[in-house]
Amino acid sequence: MAETSIEWTDATWNPVAGCTILTAGCTNCYAMRMAARLEAMGQEKYKDLTRRSGGRAKWTGKITLDWKALDAPTKWTRSRLVFVNSMSDLFHTDVPVDFIAAVWRTMETTPQHTYQILTKRPDRMAEILPGKQFKVLPNVWLGTSVEDSRVLHRLDDLRTVPAAIRFASFEPLIGSVTGADLAGIHWAIVGGESGPQARYMDPEWVNEIERMCRDAGTAFFFKQWGGRNKKAAGRELNGRTYDEMPSLAQTSC
Repeated sequence: MAETSIEWTDATWNPVAGCTILTAGCTNCYAMRMAARLEAMGQEKYKDLTRRSGGRAKWTGKITLDWKALDAPTKWTRSRLVFVNSMSDLFHTDVPVDFIAAVWRTMETTPQHTYQILTKRPDRMAEILPGKQFKVLPNVWLGTSVEDSRVLHRLDDLRTVPAAIRFASFEPLIGSVTGADLAGIHWAIVGGESGPQARYMDPEWVNEIERMCRDAGTAFFFKQWGGRNKKAAGRELNGRTYDEMPSLAQTSC
């Protein structure tokens, strides 16, 4: 477990490390840079997960399964919101179903924690989760990343997954998502890209998502404007912050 500065969670848990660039939202993934740093610090778990290309760290496609990390949440004394696999994607094609099931067992046996699983592969999630070894757990939220209108189909895949809470992360938001259907999506996170190569986020793209959330009854969380200096840019939208969270009382599977 690692404490985190991510605004919408308390901690991260990484039983999987490593990934593969999939779509435009992956181009400047912070986890690639972090994995390279952790390897340089001698952490074996991150060895060979990235390579240098164009002066930057990029995923090699190698995946590390950290079996020893599976029981970590059982040792945390305080209840937490937990972002699962901030350094990977639990539903990457190279993560075996039996390993995903092991992660599920840990989450089931630690109901004091709430787990947030975010994937860019909701199609695989939709294929796996109807399995009888994957109960719908009230403490597990399932989400997908949507960076622009080219991947709106991910929301359709997510809607088919039985879940206590479904959420969409519009981060990094690099284009308009006009036409997004938020029916059955209980929570939306919006954020601009940050870091040295950060791409522009138009305020109107953010405002249109906020309006869609109001129409759909979806909780709206504005994380950041991003940019090269995200702290300076802040996280106010139209003069205020938005820290809405979903409620189990308002949802159904």
